[in-house]
Amino acid sequence: MSAVATIPVNPTIGQRFAGLDQRQRLRLALGVALFVAIAVVGLVMGRQSEWRVLYSNLADKDGGAVIAQLTTLNVPYKYTEGGGSILVPAERVHDVRLKLASLGLPKGSVSGFEMMESNRFGMTQFQERLTFQRGLEGELTRSIQALSSVSSARVHLALPNQNGFFREQQKPSASVLLSLHPGRTLDRTQLAGIVHLVASSVPEMNPSAVSVLDDTGKLLSNTDNAGGADAEQLQYVQQIEQIYSRRILDILEPIVGKQNIKAQVTAELDFSQTESTTESHKPNQTPDSGAVRSQQMVESINGVTPTPPAGVPGATTNQPPAQPSAPINGQAQPLAANGQTGSGAAANGSSKKESIINYEVDKTVRVVKGATGVVKRINAAVVVNNQSVTDDKGKTTSVPLTEAQIEKMTALVRETVGFNKDRGDSVNLMNAPFALEKSEGDGIPLWRQPEIVDIARSFAWPLGTLALAALVLLGVIRPVMKTIAQPPIIASDLDENNRLDALEGETPERPQLGGPASADTAQATAAELRLEDARKLTRDNPAAVANIVKTWINGEAPA
Repeated sequence: MSAVATIPVNPTIGQRFAGLDQRQRLRLALGVALFVAIAVVGLVMGRQSEWRVLYSNLADKDGGAVIAQLTTLNVPYKYTEGGGSILVPAERVHDVRLKLASLGLPKGSVSGFEMMESNRFGMTQFQERLTFQRGLEGELTRSIQALSSVSSARVHLALPNQNGFFREQQKPSASVLLSLHPGRTLDRTQLAGIVHLVASSVPEMNPSAVSVLDDTGKLLSNTDNAGGADAEQLQYVQQIEQIYSRRILDILEPIVGKQNIKAQVTAELDFSQTESTTESHKPNQTPDSGAVRSQQMVESINGVTPTPPAGVPGATTNQPPAQPSAPINGQAQPLAANGQTGSGAAANGSSKKESIINYEVDKTVRVVKGATGVVKRINAAVVVNNQSVTDDKGKTTSVPLTEAQIEKMTALVRETVGFNKDRGDSVNLMNAPFALEKSEGDGIPLWRQPEIVDIARSFAWPLGTLALAALVLLGVIRPVMKTIAQPPIIASDLDENNRLDALEGETPERPQLGGPASADTAQATAAELRLEDARKLTRDNPAAVANIVKTWINGEAPA
């Protein structure tokens, strides 16, 4: 019997690791260390929160108050370079802002009436008045900054000292400096609201004493518009032009298509204010229908000797004289005391009687004030694209409009804008092919868009960590572990004769192509097959081959 050397069938991990060479051990240790490091870094970066800006460009006083409140709320924070911004975790930005807003933070660099709460002992009357003025200016500044178009504001109040003499009292005045957001403007109603706000907040202040300026030094509160149209008039003109343009598009788009027409309207409006007064009188009326305004009667008697009463005493004698029958403006015949006319009294003297009556005169006064914003002239320009025609073969071509179609469209436009020839209106409709615009995507490439950048940043660390860990695991650790996990090889000492007999006696079955073959060819093929089997045995089981060679060298013979 020959000696047989065996290898354990199920070696342990330690035995397999001990069977590795120094290079494989170093490679495995390095791979495991890199994998653990990547896992730790990924875990730390995954738990680390993203920082967002909470507030920026805060004053030192407001920044200190915000930091103190963040410390109280146990909210982590950090600064940017230069301390211009305060950063907090991204998931807590809105929550922290709402909590700080409920506490009145940040208050801004403007202080209001809270300055009155810090009055110290021993303040003079001048200091109290100055503190009140500064607090009032701060409150007005906060109110003005609440407007959406205003970026910042400053209010200066001139409050004169009042004395006991009413005639010598001075009226207060105010100046407001505004800084608007880029691209924003204030219309006249907003300016009037700011002026009214300031004037109503200070006693005895006239709105005309409030001056509003912008950051370029332009006076905004000037109400003198004699040099040109104001903003409201220009806005009204633009609205009129847009209305007419929209009417033209609405009437022609169903005919030529939505993208096949362009229209522009220019309107000339009259904003001048005219006022006329008319006074008219009716013809003279008759005395019976006239209204008496005043009446005056004058009676004079010269050189008349009084005549004693005559007649029979009684009721008839005491009757008053009858009314004269002369015209209104004529002279009436005087009656004597006894009821006779003035002819009998004229013998003793002369008498005169005048009556003046003034009648009301009819008068009508009419005041007519012309309306502003009257349309004086309208000019409309319309461009229509060529019409698309598809033939029987499905080919689409661009064909100009006919003269009849242009005339019909022009008539529609005239009716739409209310064309008036006497007013000088003009309508011009032209047919021309439109230039095709190449559809281009957004100027910003996809990889530079803010949304894509944010998504890439959020997934950069997780994906990068996973990719690096997979690279270390597959490129470094897996080959070494594969070597350790190989199945154990069982080797036995085979004697030379048995091994050679086995090699010579083996006739492996291999698929061969059919065909005539000679005896020499078959013998050569069998030798080549045995040689190939020996080579395969050397590659697959080198330990057994090594034992066979060892047996040959030692000269051992089978038992």
